[in-house]
Amino acid sequence: MTTRAYLSGFALPHDKPEEMRARGYHMISGAVDIGLFRSACMEDVKSCEDHDCSSDWSLYKHIDIPKVSALNEAVPGSVKAVFKAWEQRLTSSGGFLESNEGDPELIVFIPFTSDVKIKSISIIGGADGTSPNKMRAFINREGIDFSDAQSMQAVQEWDLAENMQGVLEYQTRYSKFQGVGNLTLHFPDNYGGDTSRIQYIGLKGEATQLKRDVVATIVYELMPNPSDHKTKSENGGGRSHVE
Repeated sequence: MTTRAYLSGFALPHDKPEEMRARGYHMISGAVDIGLFRSACMEDVKSCEDHDCSSDWSLYKHIDIPKVSALNEAVPGSVKAVFKAWEQRLTSSGGFLESNEGDPELIVFIPFTSDVKIKSISIIGGADGTSPNKMRAFINREGIDFSDAQSMQAVQEWDLAENMQGVLEYQTRYSKFQGVGNLTLHFPDNYGGDTSRIQYIGLKGEATQLKRDVVATIVYELMPNPSDHKTKSENGGGRSHVE
């Protein structure tokens, strides 16, 4: 019998097997050899070097990048650079997102061109303590500021590891991440750096075939405006009704 382990988050030595399975790991036993598991995970990651894994992160193509924004970014508009193809995730030449000096908190607003289902999220942070250590997610809520983020209940929260090579992904509670038109990520703190830095944000999932602007048009057309239609009374008829 062939046994496989699929990398799908990060494991700690005290994690129970059932907890690991709930986050997406597939194991066959109750007792887990962490060393063997870690080795198997790395082999699974290496296989992406020989095969095209970019399709797994296909939501990149459905992000409305011109409308992506961030709060507390040191360089306005720099947040757009962290959304890139999976195979370019370790490339920093295009830029990165960094918070203002002395304030590590960041909020990133991510709109999509079609509704999506999000399965997992990958974050590559910076070195020297600048990687975010926590992530909170809100869906289909526009205009969230820091006051809102601190007072609102997030759909899900994660403790983040320093993921410099992009080999970790964080599973969502998939049933709660359906029909997502926009996603807001809140990074409240980091690992002790004066700033927070993010080099890559990757989203894995599925997208609908219907564009959001098409959905808006359909909704509009289903609600006819009477002024757009002539009535019989306007044409001299005896009864008035919308044609």
